[in-house]
Amino acid sequence: MTTRKKAAAAELPEVSVSDDGDVRHLHLGTPWIQGSMRIDEPFEIELEYVQRMMAWLLFVEPAGVAKRHAMQLGLGAGAITKFCHKKLRMCCTAMELNPQVHAVCRAWFKLPPDGPKLRVVLADAAQEIRKPEWHGTVDALAVDLYDHEAAAPVLDSAEFYADCRALLTEDGAMTVNLFGRSSSYERSLARMAEAFGADALWAFKPTREGNTVVLAQRTPTRPRRADLLARAEAVQARWDLPAAKWPRVFKPVE
Repeated sequence: MTTRKKAAAAELPEVSVSDDGDVRHLHLGTPWIQGSMRIDEPFEIELEYVQRMMAWLLFVEPAGVAKRHAMQLGLGAGAITKFCHKKLRMCCTAMELNPQVHAVCRAWFKLPPDGPKLRVVLADAAQEIRKPEWHGTVDALAVDLYDHEAAAPVLDSAEFYADCRALLTEDGAMTVNLFGRSSSYERSLARMAEAFGADALWAFKPTREGNTVVLAQRTPTRPRRADLLARAEAVQARWDLPAAKWPRVFKPVE
């Protein structure tokens, strides 16, 4: 390992695990929770905001989901990748900068080993997603890139979101976790609008914890409310996500 690589590795936060009753949490050197798993149901999604990052399911035909490709930027506790791999039967790729996070996910959070339909790429997501091999291959892109202080997204420029858009298939979508409705939320939204177009954006109201999930479509659509409600009920019935209540708190960005 070169001196530069050693220095970069040393700057990465220490990863730790804590159990609170039947829920296990992942931390990056602080008390902030960076991911969670219900120990008895390791392939379900525990946190509400992470459940909402599956809202792209409202815009696709359920029968074809298993043939699609999901990509997660920032592995966390692996909840999205595990759910997409085990429950949705999708081809999954996760990109993670910190090797410790990858190791802890495998040891403590039931992340399955790499195989034909699952791959973890240890890399800087900002650089990796620019590789042409990924372009136009991703149907569902989940972006949850926060540092150990969880203060603001690590990657949050219009250029980064344009790179994300380039990953997507024509009917693909990106979901992003934005922590808190502050001025940083408005800035992030403006940068996504610059990359995707304002008419491509949908947003949830914040969760109690302050997480706001934004969805950006590669090709904007505006389903009728009745259709959205029917799709949400179908998602809930098929995959046991609390989707039936999503349309009440999920609307196009004005």
